[in-house]
Amino acid sequence: MHSIIVSFFVALFVGIFIIKLATIHEKTLDSELEGAQKFHSHPVPRIGGLAIFLAVAAGAGLAYLRARAIGEWIFLLLLSSVLAFGAGILEDWTKNVSVMYRLVFTLLSAVVGYFLLDAAIVRVDVSFIDPLLTFMPLSLFFTVLCVAGIANGINIIDGFNGLAGAISIFISLSLAYVAMQVGDAYVSTAALVLAGSTAGFLVWNYPYGLIFLGDGGAYFLGFMLAELAVLLIARNPEVSAWYAALLMIYPAFEVIFSIYRKKFVRGISPGIPDGVHLHMLVFKRLVRWTLGAQGARAKTRRNALTSPYLWLLSLTAIIPATLFWQHKWVLVGFGVLFVAGYTWLYAQIVRFNAPQWMILRKKK
Repeated sequence: MHSIIVSFFVALFVGIFIIKLATIHEKTLDSELEGAQKFHSHPVPRIGGLAIFLAVAAGAGLAYLRARAIGEWIFLLLLSSVLAFGAGILEDWTKNVSVMYRLVFTLLSAVVGYFLLDAAIVRVDVSFIDPLLTFMPLSLFFTVLCVAGIANGINIIDGFNGLAGAISIFISLSLAYVAMQVGDAYVSTAALVLAGSTAGFLVWNYPYGLIFLGDGGAYFLGFMLAELAVLLIARNPEVSAWYAALLMIYPAFEVIFSIYRKKFVRGISPGIPDGVHLHMLVFKRLVRWTLGAQGARAKTRRNALTSPYLWLLSLTAIIPATLFWQHKWVLVGFGVLFVAGYTWLYAQIVRFNAPQWMILRKKK
C-alpha cells in the first residue's frame, strides 16, 4: 500500500513539473491541432509517460526497501520495458520515429522480458496448442507478438483525455486482485505500483488534458500490463489463460479490428492513421454536438465526455474477467459476447443508427 501511495504522488508532482516547464521544451508539445486523430484545442506536453515511468521506479525503490526480492523483480521488469518506452519517448521528443521502429523496439523489450523474467506464454489452455508452446522458439514468437500487440493496442486507444489511463488502471487493479487471490506478491505489488503511477498522471490528464501520455507512456503502459498478465499466468497455473485474454480484449481486439478495417476494407496500410476507430466515432457521432457552445472549452468538454463510453465498454470485459478468473468457459463466453457487442456497436455508429440512449443531445 505504501508503494502505491508513493508512486501516485511521484507521478503527480513530476506531471505538474512537466506541465509548468512546457514553455521551455516546445519539442515535446503536441502542437498539431488538426488531423485525423487530433481532438485537443491547444498545445499540450506529450511526455506524460515520463512521469509514470519515474513513479514506477520510485515505487519499485520503496518496495526494495520493504521486500528486497520484490523490489529487484520490479526493477528487472522496468529494465525490460526500457526499449519500448525509449522508442516511444524518442518519438514524443523528435516526432521522427516511425511506427515500424517503435514496434521493433517493443518486440525487443518483450524478448528481454522473456529471458530476464521468464515472462513466457507457455499455455493458452487449449489442449492441442499447449504442447506446441513447450517448444521455446514458438513460445517466444507468440509471447513477443502478444506483448507488442497489447502495447500497440493501448497506444491506439490513447485518443481522448483519460481513456487509456483509466482503462490501464482498471486492468492493473484486476491483475493486483487476482494476484492477491493466488498469493503472488510480486505481480500484485507491481500492478498496484503501476495503478498508483497512472492515477497520479490521470489527475492532470482528465478531464482537462493538461498533459498527454504520448507514445512513450502508451507503449510503456501497454508493455507493463501485457508483461504482468503473462507473468501472472506463467507463475500461477490455477489462473486461466483466458483470464488474461478477456482482461486485455479491448486493446487487443482494437488492433485486430483496425488491421482488418484498414487492410481488407479500405485497402490501405495498417500503419496509416485514420479517424474511424470506435472511440473516434463515439466522439464524432455521439458526443460531438452535445454542447451548443463552440470554442476550446467546449471541445475539451466533448473530449472528456467521450472516454466514459469506452470505460464502460472495457468494464464489460474487465469485470467478468476479474470475477471468473478460474473459469475457462465462462471467460470464453464473455469474450465472444464482447467481440459481438463491439462489432455490432461499431456497425450501428458507422450507419448513424446508434441506440438513442447513447446519444447525448445538443444543449439549447
